[in-house]
Amino acid sequence: MALRIGVPKETAAGEKRVATVPDVVGKLVKLGFSVAVQSGAGDGANFADDTYRAAGAEVVGSAAELWAKADIVFKVRPPSAGEVALMREGGTLIGFVWPAQNPELMQQLAAKKATVLAVDCLPRQLSRAQKMDALTSMAGISGYRAVIEAANAFGRLFNGQVTAAGKIPPAQVFVAGAGVAGLAAIGTAANMGAIVRANDTRAEVADQVMSLGGEFVKVDYEEEGSGSGGYAKVMSEGFQAAQRAMYAQQARDADIIITTALIPGKPAPKLISAEMVKSMRPGSVIVDMAAEQGGNCELTVPGESVVRHGVTLVGYTDLASRLAKQASTLYASNLLRLTEDLCKTKDGVIDVNMEDDAIRGLTVIKDGAVTWPAPPLKLPAPPPKPSAAAPVPAAKKGHGHGAGEPMSAKSLAIVFVVGALLFAWVGLYAPASFLAHFTVFVLACFVGYMVIWNVTPALHTPLMSVTNAISSIIAIGALIQIAPPLAGGGADRPSAVILWLAVVALALTGINMFGGFAVTRRMLAMFRK
Repeated sequence: MALRIGVPKETAAGEKRVATVPDVVGKLVKLGFSVAVQSGAGDGANFADDTYRAAGAEVVGSAAELWAKADIVFKVRPPSAGEVALMREGGTLIGFVWPAQNPELMQQLAAKKATVLAVDCLPRQLSRAQKMDALTSMAGISGYRAVIEAANAFGRLFNGQVTAAGKIPPAQVFVAGAGVAGLAAIGTAANMGAIVRANDTRAEVADQVMSLGGEFVKVDYEEEGSGSGGYAKVMSEGFQAAQRAMYAQQARDADIIITTALIPGKPAPKLISAEMVKSMRPGSVIVDMAAEQGGNCELTVPGESVVRHGVTLVGYTDLASRLAKQASTLYASNLLRLTEDLCKTKDGVIDVNMEDDAIRGLTVIKDGAVTWPAPPLKLPAPPPKPSAAAPVPAAKKGHGHGAGEPMSAKSLAIVFVVGALLFAWVGLYAPASFLAHFTVFVLACFVGYMVIWNVTPALHTPLMSVTNAISSIIAIGALIQIAPPLAGGGADRPSAVILWLAVVALALTGINMFGGFAVTRRMLAMFRK
């Protein structure tokens, strides 16, 4: 029997997101589910009840009615105690749960014999799980919104300008933490014209920072900072001391600081001290994206924007909700992809397969039994690094060559001899007019072969898309054959067979040439903003 998915209105203060959107409702129905949405659930994200009805959902008047009807509940925020009380016994809940921070909620859900899939527990190391990664979706939106909030509080342009009224220097932005949220903030601030610097304990993100237009500021202390699940780990005291010194310098130079540092299951690390805040210029801004977990700044007030020592500290905990329509759309897509994995038979029934690494990681309660935390993933071992001293084996002589390698001298000599004999035979028996055309043809083939053969195979596609223009030689030859009939020539008029071959050659060559340039244009467009 097909199950019913219920989408209640979020009850958390200030939460405007909704767990599914009208565009996704139709896709859930195609999977075999029926969908019920509480009236007004999408109002904060500008999705009216009528749009849900048009997509095939039933709009339910009250939360109690919706929870009673739903076999599966999609939510954004963790449910309150009152919502758990309304939940059907043995039902399924999918959404953010944060089991480490909500042990009482876990016990309440277990008492309901519920099955709970916490999207915040997704094993992010699995590449195939990226389509379900709601944490990444929300972090990207939050990073963008953090820059918008900073610009609003800053009161000055981000990009530098020189006007008749005077010179405006560009804003100096420092981003602490270059995870998904940090990278989104770096890209947004750089696109707005600010000078952006960033730091992270994971050295491997330096290239990503620079690719987005930022400058990576390295801590003068060698230590690896990569943790599990794409997060950073707790660093040693020596590293933290060097990091504090670097942050103190950046605080004196920066107009805006955006902090994003979080460690799963622990309070947010304190990166910006009160003394650093005092050292900042009046009118500066700090946006603390870790405010919900206590904040990276000592003076942050979670949920509020306050001014301390002339510096505005933005501690909003609902940054993603401030872009509710976009956030809801992405979140709904993540839940749809998860539902597709749970319902591969498309019959409206889910299968929580505990043998699937992604589903096992998400499942924190199964039929009332707490299954969190999930066992560590058995990831394949990284390939061994090649020894620096190992010599590169030389190719054996006389055994041919691979793609992209030049021909050996012996092979090239054989090709020349065979070609010369063939050319001599053609010269003895072919007419003079044919010999002239044949000479150009042979030379064109030889030059083209030598040019392409010495190019790295990885570049063959872009190279061929441009060098297809060389086929204009064929187009010119075909035009020469077609020209006498068009000009009314008599003696030089070719036979009907040659004429039609020329027409076909001209058509195919035109397709080849224009197609080559079209491919080139599309490839170049991939590298443009």
